[in-house]
Amino acid sequence: MSLCVSCSAARPRPALSNATTTVVAVIAAITFGASGSAPTPLYHQYQESFGLSPLAITVIFAAYVMCLLGALLTVGSLSDYIGRRPAVAAALLMNIAAMVLFMTADSAIALIVARAVQGFATGFATTTLGAAILDTNPKRGLVLNSITAMAGMTLGSLGAAILVTYAATPQLLVYLVLLILSAVEAAILFFMPETAEPRPGAMSSLRPHVSVPRRARATLARVTPVIIASWALGGFYFSLMPSLVRVATGATQPIVGGLVVSALTFSGVLAVLAVRPVQASRVLAGGIVALASGVAITLGGVHAQLASIMLLGTVIAGSGFGATFTGTMRSLLPLAATDERAGLLSAFYVVGYLSFALPAVLAGYLAPMIGLVNVAEFYGVTVIVMAFASMAATLLLQTKRQPV
Repeated sequence: MSLCVSCSAARPRPALSNATTTVVAVIAAITFGASGSAPTPLYHQYQESFGLSPLAITVIFAAYVMCLLGALLTVGSLSDYIGRRPAVAAALLMNIAAMVLFMTADSAIALIVARAVQGFATGFATTTLGAAILDTNPKRGLVLNSITAMAGMTLGSLGAAILVTYAATPQLLVYLVLLILSAVEAAILFFMPETAEPRPGAMSSLRPHVSVPRRARATLARVTPVIIASWALGGFYFSLMPSLVRVATGATQPIVGGLVVSALTFSGVLAVLAVRPVQASRVLAGGIVALASGVAITLGGVHAQLASIMLLGTVIAGSGFGATFTGTMRSLLPLAATDERAGLLSAFYVVGYLSFALPAVLAGYLAPMIGLVNVAEFYGVTVIVMAFASMAATLLLQTKRQPV
């Protein structure tokens, strides 16, 4: 009898197949993206309920971004040392805790705490789930990882806007849906195969590491303006765009602002998929033109007070957003050796996420002083100038390299 008990105890735990793990990990990564964008359509309700200013809204948003960046720089590679399964479980449990904090939030401080926990969970999950997807599906892993965040942000902003517009108690329901999804994913991924065996060095891996290989520095310098421009545009959309739609067009239904916000990331996903066969330099140049043109059309929609024109401009700008993202990544990563990629990616994300948060906070600070429409105009023009500055730097570099 004891032998049977011993045999039963030694029996290996059932494990998911690689294909199933990939599918569930992709869904989980999309859920994290959706969790990050879901509060956006709720900001107007929070403003009315808690008396929040535009600055407070952008500070709440910035708490999410800065903690996400902090996680990327500290626990980003932790799953390489402790294993994918415990790291995935920890990230999902933190996301569940964040959803509970959102459902019980009753002040700006409570929302900042919820956003901070959510941001750290998302940063932890971004690298861990991304690595798990690459481990279990090396062939399609890069493509899947390039679209999960934007697909999630699309579903989160649009889904939350629908619930805010048509459902009762959306401040509870939005987060309850995401909580249940996270719990189900945690239960399933508990049985995922472990693709990274635990090894020493976990504590030293928590030390932030940012470095740019010498041969990548010139390329990073010339694409930095468009990185700042595209990520700053995303930060404005996910913090203040619903308010701008309401102020500029008079459209009070949250679904309208949600459609405009989700159009940015949805068109970005389509662009990433569409330009896969195109050379990186051409993708980047086309993305810059689309980004600038889309922003200009969106500002035209603000002046015309027409949400339809704002939506059209957002779709064009979103395609530029996706193209510049994949174009910059494809331009930079081949310039780094395998053991240099983590440091280069860290540098890329530091620039990106700081651009995602800080300009939006400045916009929130200026909005009560000069008006949200005026802030949007200045913001949009700055994005256009930064985008074309990157193109000018590229053309100048190409001219210098041509033989005399």
